[in-house]
Amino acid sequence: MSAPQARDGMRSRGWLKLAGVSLGAFVFAFSLVPLYRIACEKVFGIRLEGGTGQARGVVAGAGARKDRVVTVQFDGGVNSKLPWAFSPEQLTMQVVPGELNEAVYFARNESDRAIVGSAVPSVAPARASGYFTKTECFCFTAQTLQPGEQRDMPVRFIVDPDLPADVKTITLSYTFFRNEALTAQLGAGTASTAPHAAP
Repeated sequence: MSAPQARDGMRSRGWLKLAGVSLGAFVFAFSLVPLYRIACEKVFGIRLEGGTGQARGVVAGAGARKDRVVTVQFDGGVNSKLPWAFSPEQLTMQVVPGELNEAVYFARNESDRAIVGSAVPSVAPARASGYFTKTECFCFTAQTLQPGEQRDMPVRFIVDPDLPADVKTITLSYTFFRNEALTAQLGAGTASTAPHAAP
């Protein structure tokens, strides 16, 4: 076999491998939606609404522990570089393990420019974190607030019925940080669209 033929053969095999990997990635990504639906409906008892990923409610009797109530405390703050006000609208909530609950946080941009923030959640005690599932949360994506804009930010969650019996209180805390990269992109986009922007 000549050198050009060998190179052509290697290229063909390379393209076949690339096509196989691409096809595998596509099949994997395509299968995530039904797997997510199955996990939500069978494991957590959440019935999804029209495939949107929005939690609609808990399937009746799907593992809810009506004989037990857990106190969930809420806390929130901002990093010093982020000129936002951010706090929970309720400090505590009594929840039944296995049921879907919703709490709301409030955020306001107190600066004179648009800023993108990212929230980092934490759950205490640490051993309760594996039993606390957020089904919808503002922390899943970066949040943009215009100057002076204020917004309610809901979080939906389920406390697993298998939470250890001695854990009676869980604290859900968020810290908002300024997302420097996205805020810079936001500023660059604003400047590029302004016809008389200062240099």
